[in-house]
Amino acid sequence: MSDPRGVLDLPEGFSYSIVQRWGIAMDDGYRVPARPDAMGCFPGGPGELVLMRNHEMLVGGEAGSPYFPGQPPPPEAFDPKGTGGVTRLVLDAETLKLKSSNLVLAGTYWNCAGGHSPWGWLSCEETSEPGHGYVFLCDPKAEGVAPARRIGAYGRMRHEAATVHPETMVAYLTEDRPDACFYRFVPDDPASPFEGKLQALRVRGKPRYELGLAPLRRSLAIDWVDLPQPLSDSDDLRLQAQALGAARVRRGEGLWLAGDTLYFCATAGGPIGLGQVLRVQLTGGENVEVVAHSENPESLNMPDNITVSPGGQVYVAEDGMMLRNHIRRITPEGRVVDFARNALSASEFCGICFSPDGGTMFANLQGDGLTLAIRGPFDEEPRVDVELGAAVERAEERGPDYSLAGRGLGTGLAVIALAALAHRRRVARK
Repeated sequence: MSDPRGVLDLPEGFSYSIVQRWGIAMDDGYRVPARPDAMGCFPGGPGELVLMRNHEMLVGGEAGSPYFPGQPPPPEAFDPKGTGGVTRLVLDAETLKLKSSNLVLAGTYWNCAGGHSPWGWLSCEETSEPGHGYVFLCDPKAEGVAPARRIGAYGRMRHEAATVHPETMVAYLTEDRPDACFYRFVPDDPASPFEGKLQALRVRGKPRYELGLAPLRRSLAIDWVDLPQPLSDSDDLRLQAQALGAARVRRGEGLWLAGDTLYFCATAGGPIGLGQVLRVQLTGGENVEVVAHSENPESLNMPDNITVSPGGQVYVAEDGMMLRNHIRRITPEGRVVDFARNALSASEFCGICFSPDGGTMFANLQGDGLTLAIRGPFDEEPRVDVELGAAVERAEERGPDYSLAGRGLGTGLAVIALAALAHRRRVARK
């Protein structure tokens, strides 16, 4: 349904509220930073929810920093030049009214994605700037800025997302590079979770396999290779891994653990470079499989953040080009269902996550600096169901309307591929 307020289009029966906007004062005297990114929802005190929220800011982002003009960084800042970090929002679980907000992690760069762990929120730096490129542990109970807790064991790279299996304490990590790898950290003893070895995923019998070109619904057996220098200053972790046969991932981004199954997005993977959703099975013989990919931008356009509801539904947030971004649902059969559409701007969606009871989805419109809460019948089948490839039919009926002007090579190739796909479909019907 079209939103009369022009912010968020949702299916019938769903509604949203704005939880917070960037630029206003928080309860600790700092400012809500711009560019909200990945989030995680944690139980708070009685009747409370806690949102841990990243901010994808780099050096030079003073206009959107957590500091008002003339306000110095806190002494706990990891790097006083950094304007990225993590904020904490405490909400009434019933009304979703914001009760308080504060800065938790300060002085980091480009805090993009992250994830849950048994110890709190993991916030990842998507950068290879000197002295940065790490994962940080943040306490959902922190009512003020805390000293940065860097997890060096998880390596140095352009981190995207991270999550930890609560039983084994094995951490899984994605990397946002066109030639990335997929990683895990295996502790020697779960009781000492940050002592062990960092490894990269390898497809058995297929050294340096290109997961970006993997076919749909084909299970590939995997193993893992040990990495000799996880904290290299040369930003070469992926190169170390690939020299040992590790698989390549085309921009690994969002990551979510559901039981013994991992889901993650490769934002530039797939046949036209507009994204894949992959599943890694951790039990019964480890394997990786592409469960969905984009064949045209109208049905799936560069999936980024990903989450799995408590009911088992997989949702992805888009960071695409050319078209307005959506939150989509991926069915167990690999169909793509439209859920929400950014009606306000061309900004990406990010930060999608659910409350523990599954009744509320939280999301960010990054470029608009908005944090939203969405409620509705998440346990019911959404009304609009678009199979991959169906939008090609609409594109054929409408005719070509995409311009390559001002777009990068990858996007231009994607549009060319879309046109070619539509042409093949027309020829096949003759």
